[in-house]
Formats: sequence, C-alpha cells, structure tokens
Amino acid sequence: MDGNLSPSAPPALREYYRILSEGPEAYGDGSTLRPLLSERLDFTGAMAGHRPDATESFLQGVSGFIATVEGLDILREVHDESSSAILYDAAMPGGNVRFAEFFTFDGAGLINTLHVHYDGADYLAKGGR
Repeated sequence: MDGNLSPSAPPALREYYRILSEGPEAYGDGSTLRPLLSERLDFTGAMAGHRPDATESFLQGVSGFIATVEGLDILREVHDESSSAILYDAAMPGGNVRFAEFFTFDGAGLINTLHVHYDGADYLAKGGR
C-alpha cells in the first residue's frame, strides 16, 4: 500500500495515512492511531452518519477498513493552516473505491473533525466492511 502524503501535509495526517497503509497487523487495537485524534473526534461518514464524540467507534471502524483495503493511491491533497482534503482510491477485493476525506485540526495539531465521502453501496459490493 502507498498512503504517502507530501511533506506539506500536517504531521498527524501523514502519520494517519501511514497507519492506514500498514495493514491490520500493524494497526492492532488502534493504539497507534488514537494519539492522532482529538478526544472528541467529530466524524461523518456515508454509512455511519454524523457521530460527535466518535473516537472509540471510529477506531473500530478503521479496523474493518484496514482489514479489507489492499492499497491506497493518493490522487490529490490540499492543505491550509487548520484543514486538509485528501482524494484517494482504495483498492478493495472487488475493485477500487474513491474516497474524499476532509479534516480539521485542533490547536495541538490533532484530527478534530473528519468527513468521509464515498459510495457506501459500492464500498460494500467491493468487499468493504
């Protein structure tokens, strides 16, 4: 998997995609990802909907994502002082699924909000869980 972002990406985001790219064995229980997230991550996703204070449920969801993704191809990234947007294709057992992720960061540089956009039906049809 190649989840490398450019050096202009915030450090927490570069680490986030590195973790997503290392696979389920490296992810384990999510303890490597947890320090990158604010204590009250505000998450919105196609299947989960909007979940304020979603840190724990997000870590569980990422576990399922990592277990099925075979690779990440970063297509575009945009960053400013407090937010980032990433467009990528995730290689799934049944083919690629396109994702757009929008992040904001708190004063400490941790991921504070994450809005994920993708076709949930396509994700499930191609092997996502």
